[in-house]
Amino acid sequence: MKVPDRLTADYIAERWPRLFHMAEAGSWPSIKRNGLLSTSALLDLFEIRRPARDPIESARRPESVQIKHPGHGSAWIRDNKPINATVLRRTLVGMSEPEWYRTLNSRVFFWLTEARLHKLRNAPPYRKRRHDILILDTRSLLGAYAAEVELAHLNTGAVYAAATYTRGAGTFCSIDDYAWTERVRIARAQPIVELTIPYSLPDAAEYVLDVVTR
Repeated sequence: MKVPDRLTADYIAERWPRLFHMAEAGSWPSIKRNGLLSTSALLDLFEIRRPARDPIESARRPESVQIKHPGHGSAWIRDNKPINATVLRRTLVGMSEPEWYRTLNSRVFFWLTEARLHKLRNAPPYRKRRHDILILDTRSLLGAYAAEVELAHLNTGAVYAAATYTRGAGTFCSIDDYAWTERVRIARAQPIVELTIPYSLPDAAEYVLDVVTR
């Protein structure tokens, strides 16, 4: 496939026709009802106010957190153990740590490749837990949300001890503003790592082709 000089939604859909999202096992009925929700959107739905939400939304979560609501039942918010807080402080640019965590927690994340999905699913904290794997149609989702989609060139939920590259303000970019030429030059095989939608995807079920529990 010829790589274009300019990134477009059509090219994303052609090159990566499927998107992948991993949720806790048993989440699919709630997703059909409420859509795919970011951590912030889920906290809003469950009516969790500050200061109770701050350790969940604005800081590193060393363990997964279960939240409960009398009407919505219970839900799990995944930990972010792969973030090395010391290295994050050293490599974060243009925002504070709480702002970075809120930036992550205000998004719904999708992998563009199944290999990335399996790398997350097989990571030590998650390999023994069952998950609902959602497989979505990229073209139909972008047909409705291309203007809202923001892309990242790295795995934003992981900061490893040896990391030297920066992240922060400007990490997430619209399709039009994404540094496509640079990313193709640096990482031609994986010029985009994450596709995100701010806050929520309320009609997620319309774009889901399959749900597999593993």
